[in-house]
Amino acid sequence: MSTTIARLAADHDGHHVTVTADDGVPISVRTFGADNATLTVVFVHGHCLRIESWSYLRDHLLRQWGPDTRMVFYDHRGHGGSGLADPATYTIDQLGHDLEAVLRAVAPTGPIILVGHSMGAMVTLAYARLFPEAIGTRVVGVGLIAGAANGVTEVGLGRFLHRYAVTSLQVAVLRAPRVMQVSKRMTRRLFEPILREAQFGSRKVNPRMAAVATAMLNDTPLLTMAAFLTSLMTFDETATLHRLGAIPALVLAGSADIVVPYAHSVVLASQLARSELVRLDGAGHSVILERAEEVALSIVALADRVCAAMTDPGPEYAAAG
Repeated sequence: MSTTIARLAADHDGHHVTVTADDGVPISVRTFGADNATLTVVFVHGHCLRIESWSYLRDHLLRQWGPDTRMVFYDHRGHGGSGLADPATYTIDQLGHDLEAVLRAVAPTGPIILVGHSMGAMVTLAYARLFPEAIGTRVVGVGLIAGAANGVTEVGLGRFLHRYAVTSLQVAVLRAPRVMQVSKRMTRRLFEPILREAQFGSRKVNPRMAAVATAMLNDTPLLTMAAFLTSLMTFDETATLHRLGAIPALVLAGSADIVVPYAHSVVLASQLARSELVRLDGAGHSVILERAEEVALSIVALADRVCAAMTDPGPEYAAAG
């Protein structure tokens, strides 16, 4: 009986693995489903979030798929249970290399769908540039949720990200980390209503969901938060989108997202020939928490399209050059 209980508990919480990145940073990974599943879906979280940001969505997908589809979740360097690293490595390109290390370790064979939220969607696009040979071979589908290919400082809250302000913040964090961390906590309390509105859009949100999102943001080291801002400001993968045009894609966002406005998703979908664009009215940037069931259904539909394409690929189903 105790063995059965232990196994069920492990299934509920996933199988924990530590993957070592190419530069030695430990990456915390959690997997669900059978190792020999016919399809693996890898989830890439956003800036200042962690594995738990997928928890509501994961529960819906577990009910839909059971063990037949394998799911992989992991924390970026500097986030959650993964190790801290040199701030110079806190870039989206480095996260693309970390993603490849995770895939090599826990999904070395078989077809993969990458699903990224916010910065995770950007990491997915960077991965397509860094490892183009994987697109259409190992990676057979992508989900880009509340993401953008470029221009994150042009609309939405990103307009407040200016190079001088970001550089000043980064210098202050390095020089007086403890003082800045206290300041961060005080600022969070003052601006929590704005934060909730930015994350969750215009609909009334379950307080537990708001608490989960706020806790994840508060738990992220200030150095991690600040160091990634430069990479986010300069991010531009518009020239990469053609590499994903030959595989099924889901582009999904909330209409009330003021962090990465919905217009970015419209542009993304227009550049991906085999994409489905899904707009969730009233949802904010934390759409994966706020509207988890609807997002889960869209991901299931993406997986169904991927499986259909693998069964009857047609001449167009090949990696873009």
